[in-house]
Amino acid sequence: MSQPNRIDGGLIDRSQTLSFTFNGRTMQGHPGDTLASALLANGQRLIGRSFKYHRPRGVFTAGSEEPNALVHLRKGAHREPNTRATTAELFAGLEATSQNHRGPLNFDLMAATDLLAPWLGAGFYYKTFMWPKAFWEKVYEPIIRASAGLGSLSKLEDPDSYDKGFLHCDLLIVGAGPAGLSAALAAGRSGARVILADEDFRLGGRLNAETLEVDGMAGSDWAATAMAELASMDNVRNLPRTTVYGAYDHGIYGALERRTDHLATANGKPRQILWRVYSKRALLTAGATERPIAFPMNDRPGVMLAGAVRTYANRFGVAPGKRVAVFTNNDDGWRTATDLAAKGVEVTAVIDARTGTAPATTPATFPGASIVMGGRVVDTAGRRGLTSITLANGQTIPTDCLAVSGGWSPNVHLTCHQQGRPEWRDDIAAFVPAADLPPGLSVAGAANGKLTLAAALAEGRAKANAAVKDLGFTASRKAAPKAEDEASETSAFWHVSEGKGRAWLDLQNDVTVKDVLQSHAEGFRSVEHMKRYTTLGMATDQGKTANIPALAIMAQQTDKTIPETGTTIFRPPYTPVPIGALAGRSRGKTFRPTRLTPSHQWAKESGASFVETGNWLRAEWFARPGEQGWRDSVDREVEMTRNSVGICDVTTLGKIDIQGRDAAEFLNKIYANGFAKLPIGKVRYGLMLREDGFAYDDGTTARLSDTHFIMTTTTANAVLVFRQMEFARQCLWPGLDVHMNSVTDGWAQYAVAGPNSRKLLAKLVDGFDISNAAFPFMACASLTVCGGTPARLFRISFSGELAYEIAVPARYGDAMIRALMAAGKEFDATPYGTEALGVMRIEKGHAAGNELNGQTTALNLGMARMVSKTKDSIGNTLSERPGMNRDDAIKLVGLRPVDRSKSLSAGAHFVERKTQATTENDLGWMTSVAYSPSLGHSIGLGFLQRGDARVGDILRAVNLIHDQDIEVEVVPTHFIDPDGRRLRA
Repeated sequence: MSQPNRIDGGLIDRSQTLSFTFNGRTMQGHPGDTLASALLANGQRLIGRSFKYHRPRGVFTAGSEEPNALVHLRKGAHREPNTRATTAELFAGLEATSQNHRGPLNFDLMAATDLLAPWLGAGFYYKTFMWPKAFWEKVYEPIIRASAGLGSLSKLEDPDSYDKGFLHCDLLIVGAGPAGLSAALAAGRSGARVILADEDFRLGGRLNAETLEVDGMAGSDWAATAMAELASMDNVRNLPRTTVYGAYDHGIYGALERRTDHLATANGKPRQILWRVYSKRALLTAGATERPIAFPMNDRPGVMLAGAVRTYANRFGVAPGKRVAVFTNNDDGWRTATDLAAKGVEVTAVIDARTGTAPATTPATFPGASIVMGGRVVDTAGRRGLTSITLANGQTIPTDCLAVSGGWSPNVHLTCHQQGRPEWRDDIAAFVPAADLPPGLSVAGAANGKLTLAAALAEGRAKANAAVKDLGFTASRKAAPKAEDEASETSAFWHVSEGKGRAWLDLQNDVTVKDVLQSHAEGFRSVEHMKRYTTLGMATDQGKTANIPALAIMAQQTDKTIPETGTTIFRPPYTPVPIGALAGRSRGKTFRPTRLTPSHQWAKESGASFVETGNWLRAEWFARPGEQGWRDSVDREVEMTRNSVGICDVTTLGKIDIQGRDAAEFLNKIYANGFAKLPIGKVRYGLMLREDGFAYDDGTTARLSDTHFIMTTTTANAVLVFRQMEFARQCLWPGLDVHMNSVTDGWAQYAVAGPNSRKLLAKLVDGFDISNAAFPFMACASLTVCGGTPARLFRISFSGELAYEIAVPARYGDAMIRALMAAGKEFDATPYGTEALGVMRIEKGHAAGNELNGQTTALNLGMARMVSKTKDSIGNTLSERPGMNRDDAIKLVGLRPVDRSKSLSAGAHFVERKTQATTENDLGWMTSVAYSPSLGHSIGLGFLQRGDARVGDILRAVNLIHDQDIEVEVVPTHFIDPDGRRLRA
């Protein structure tokens, strides 16, 4: 048979056969299979290798809690590592390969590390790789890096696409099991907007894996009927294949929808969608996860959770073994034995850790099976697949599958994402959600400790009705679905102390009971310390099956109860989220938005070359025919601007509109220098400090009226400055009457600089006197241009020339640049880009991003006098710290090469002429350099110890990276027009 372990029944479509490959071997399955169920149906038990010891691993669960069966899916650039075979939906042509082994899967060369296990216990890395110190970089690290990891990336560009979206609802229901379906029906019938999300591709949860009945029909049939009703409701959105992975503030939840992962090709559709769900209320009905019992050699392929074995038999029509034994401490394990026997699977033994008689629900006999009450499994056999188990009484039982049930743990993860700590319940031997839940969230069903069917159905309905009623909807009056409560008695039993082999807790990370005991013995007795010291629960499954047994073992060592010992809490994401989904469409050139200036189309038509500056695409220079390179273009733009007039798009500068009765007082607190008495119609240059006293940003602010200001910031810090100001407005001085709005995108702004800039603008402004007497340096006004277009005019200069900045609403930006160039034609006006702008600002000695790097103070920048001591402002007090006001502090200076034919380089460090170029002799560094066409040689700005006292000195500028060592002269920062006569002309 092509599928020797396939049995009758299940919810798969046997009318179709799907071919797939595993490690190159062709196998068959059916629609409705997962990769795991199809592999088991084909008799494939060995799936991969464990992380640390490379021990053989097989399928352990049937859901997202799977720690073992991790595979590579697909090939080439489409390859996806660390995919759980238990959640991967089978499709025709699927290619899967095992991972984390050297050589063939059956003969992993790295399995030799298992022989070193006695010396590789908990804390081995911390103890061993500290000595000898020289070994770390040359020996230890290369070996660890070569061995670490599970799957491997293709290292090719991902050809798939991903998307992001926003959803809104009245009630978000997380989990579509019995409680979730009951809740969705009740909420949907009330008229509330409902989103029902579940990570499985077939909704219904454990109803699809059980033989229990609801409303007189099979549980899976009732689930299908419920889904059909929900699909008919316009106010209900069903999201299968969707994992709600995180609970965040204000009722926001993160959800990952696997849109086309189950298809051979995406056909142009996104592979996955990352949803941000905004909910008014949320109901967690995510069910519970079965946990194992730790016993010697419990990690062999074929050792599985009992609920998973039952799932494969009932839902997928697969017997995970020909001869199955059950090891349990609760009634649920007996249900697995019952269901297997009913399907004709041989049950060789049922071992119950509890003493007494077998549960009343047990069939009279399991033909040929050993029924052992109070029994223990103390050993197993079979390297690459289970062949037998040994009991504490010495009995050896042949079996190729052992179904283990240690009880069920509610899936409380989302309730912990806002620091909630679950509470222990002795009756179910598990943690349940605490009373202090994230606002708007409630929990129902197995996730809330209601582990039986009727109780889950009833609580799901009740919690949903309470949520929608709280939102003003009329609760559904229809009764909850009818079902019986199955037997669910359990007795806490965590591990078998008899036997000599290793008892495994975290199957993926190879953490054993011995490791937990060793952690305790070495003083790591906090649950958080134990977790990190042993790496327990730090695998891709986040300890969903391992955490509780480990905590119980630790509690036994400390002679405390489990509640007293405590538990780690969970953080997002609930299951791994691919980086591609987090990025969405933001990749390659769309990794971040590209913003175009209003003059972009005109600049493109004019032959501009563009450069990314933050999120903006700006013109860096405008080449003309005959120019041999960018330097020719930039030199020409600088010379033409200084000789006549140049025009530059400066829209990218941050623009913040600030209004209110207390706007002046607010700015006085934001800026280090005074703004309270700034006259109407004037502009002032301002310096902002961080809270720690370091320079943050600079810019200008214009006062248009008594209560209205327009601030400009640097392009790079526009968002950061606005964010800090909004924080200050809301949190530091909430009593001030001030309001702000970012208007960077709302206004196109152009710098018009040069001796003829006034003449050019005079042709465009509508009857407004811009003479030097009427509109002096640092003046501002609202006016109109070009026959009625609203505009703002500022007389400010970044180039050191007579200059203005003209702003118009952004929709007129393209027309404005064309009007400026047309009006400037008689003056031979030139557009100039960011390179020429940079040259002119260095020639004038203006500090920019290279100098305002977050590590410099007002004193360093030569702006100490701007920090007013007559008022308080952000950063003022801490700017007075002695360390920031040292006599030998670095100061901003100008520099030029002694040999004018040589070029300076940014990043060069200054040393005395006759000293070695070492860190001890370092006097400062070069921050900005440019070739000055106005001076005919290279110039630079830089920070130098006692720089203000060293003007005229000769130093060496050493750049070891570029093998450069030249002599430079220290000069004032203003290379051009130091007296400012041009800008005041």
